[in-house]
Amino acid sequence: MFDYSLDSDGVATLTIDLKGRSMNVFTEDGIAQLADLVEKIAADEVVKGVIITSGKPAFLAGADLPMLLAMTNLAKTAGAQEVFELAFQLNGILRRLETCGKPFACALNGLAMGGGLELAMACHYRVCADDPRIQLALPEVKIGILPGAGGTQRLSRLVGVQNAAPYLLEGHSMDPKTALSLGVVHKLAPREELMAEAKRWLLEEGDPEQPWDKKKFRIPGGAIWSPGVSQALMAGIAMMNAKTYGNYPAPRAIMSCVYEGLQVPMDTAIRLETKYFVSLIRRPEAGNMIRTLFINKGAADKLVRRPKGIEKTRVARLGVLGAGMMGAGIAYVSAVAGMEVILLDRDVAAAQKGKGYSVKLIDKRVKRRKMAAEKGQAVLERIKPTADYADLAGCDLIIEAVFEDAALKADVTAKTEAVIGEACVFASNTSTLPITGLAEASKRPEQFIGIHFFSPVDKMPLVEIITGAKTNDETIARALDYVRQIRKTPIVVNDSRGFYTSRCFGTYPAEGLAMLADGVSPALIENAGRMCGMPVGPLAVGDEVSIDLMYKVGKATRQALGDAYEPSPADPVDELFVEKLGRLGRKNGKGFYDYPEGGKKHLWPGLADHFPLAESQPDVGELKKRFLYRQAIEVARCYEEKVLIAPEDADVGAIFGWGFAPFTGGPLSMIDTIGVADFVAECDRLAQAYGPRFDPPQLLREMAKKGETFYKAA
Repeated sequence: MFDYSLDSDGVATLTIDLKGRSMNVFTEDGIAQLADLVEKIAADEVVKGVIITSGKPAFLAGADLPMLLAMTNLAKTAGAQEVFELAFQLNGILRRLETCGKPFACALNGLAMGGGLELAMACHYRVCADDPRIQLALPEVKIGILPGAGGTQRLSRLVGVQNAAPYLLEGHSMDPKTALSLGVVHKLAPREELMAEAKRWLLEEGDPEQPWDKKKFRIPGGAIWSPGVSQALMAGIAMMNAKTYGNYPAPRAIMSCVYEGLQVPMDTAIRLETKYFVSLIRRPEAGNMIRTLFINKGAADKLVRRPKGIEKTRVARLGVLGAGMMGAGIAYVSAVAGMEVILLDRDVAAAQKGKGYSVKLIDKRVKRRKMAAEKGQAVLERIKPTADYADLAGCDLIIEAVFEDAALKADVTAKTEAVIGEACVFASNTSTLPITGLAEASKRPEQFIGIHFFSPVDKMPLVEIITGAKTNDETIARALDYVRQIRKTPIVVNDSRGFYTSRCFGTYPAEGLAMLADGVSPALIENAGRMCGMPVGPLAVGDEVSIDLMYKVGKATRQALGDAYEPSPADPVDELFVEKLGRLGRKNGKGFYDYPEGGKKHLWPGLADHFPLAESQPDVGELKKRFLYRQAIEVARCYEEKVLIAPEDADVGAIFGWGFAPFTGGPLSMIDTIGVADFVAECDRLAQAYGPRFDPPQLLREMAKKGETFYKAA
């Protein structure tokens, strides 16, 4: 991993170049090699100083995630001391590096994340390439851990507690100029001059002692007990609790680590840091978040579900049918990815209005200097509004995004297939209608597939690929290639009513309406939803989705399933709001919330007239459990029915599709963490108390008997 060389001036160079990987990461072998090299350098009198740089475009992206995941699994069974020694290894090596008596200069030629930035901060001098695209960050909090190689201590000592907080507690990135202004790096230089500047410093100024090891060192901004810093810490704790609701232990551990560590010498501080690091990896949140948010999401991004042996494709010309909010969003992300987009609607005016969505987004990006005006104009020129189906000729892919009506979808399918080429794939963006049924209107159902986006398309990262009964492998591969082209994360699921995400997501607002009907305070319902880890409360979700849409989907489902339909406590609530009250949600300015013009939305006071409060209100923990368990049960049912292909897709889809509590790692990870047998027992209790919607599927009962889990320990 580290290539060592020594020049005639006594300057050694450690070049990080992990073979067989596009990005440098710390591996077990790499860490061991670095330890040996530091000792070799310390003992060699010829070496006057050392430059650490990278042989790849990026510097170092942190620790190898599978290695971290394996550490979290080891932490479940190994003794505390064994885990501590393993976790402290890199921390101790970097401390030895900065105290070995030889000056180290870091030539930061590219991205440095996590352990990469920690390695850089352990060096005595840091020169960074003057490139605004470079990101420097300590993002460990995003996977449920903390910087475990001195990052909490060195960054706080370099920039002060208040300046370090957003980078430690939220994982924010800094560009080189910000890093220079804060003091994280000492100098910026053109990329081609980095090595010369690092060598100049070593030979002319090289100082082998870090500022925090000097007697007169003072923490920038004040010591931990100074009035300004202590007040900031108190405010920070309050803000942290308001954001995390106690679901994420890493931010609290980071704050404790900084508070305690800055009161003691560095050698003690880094051991404190490792103590808190170990406390986090012994908890389930870290392993679940690492596995789902990074390893499994990364596999999805690399198209792990793509059928093998099929040549890769690119979409050059895309047809989008329907220029409403979804169609307009699809047109935008596709044009940004370089495709020519034919945006078709019932008339040119409607299609032009759809293109206007892209105009607004481009204007905003240009004003914020996130996109050059010429590039923005080029994106807009790629979107061609039309009402003429003949313009769809030559398209590689068609995405239908018209209203959720099977007859309308069949009509546009027939008109489109009359003009497109034989190789063109036809996809529907439907969120609920079965793909197999929609494909009956197609002359080539094997080339018909579901590509389900989430709103707003430009912001939501997930795309759900739905295979129909006759969809062939080539069509699946081409759909996945398109999703990768627009830089979204795909999951692949099998066909059913509501597929996976819409079906399971719908249980969250439905459970909120069931609580409302039970007399639970609307404010308590909303707060419990957020406290269990969901991004917004269930009543607010209902307003955003639109109450009439939920009502129409429910009616269509009842009609399709007949006697097999299981009534939901949410059904009469939806009917009341749509049929009698005319409160449809945000779109008509009144739903479960009121939306005063120019004012802040608030819960509709009239809820109390239609849903009187019960005499005693339930414990918030019970409400949180109802929300999470209800969703997880439906996910398990989808897995049992083989709508889901793999547990990884279930968890990635839940978190990135509808915002299921990320700290759990996803619904199936949550069931594993609780224990399948314990989860089933609690479901039986909830079913007895609230109804059959909480009955666990037979799959879970069988898994509980056999002691099985969805994921096998690494």
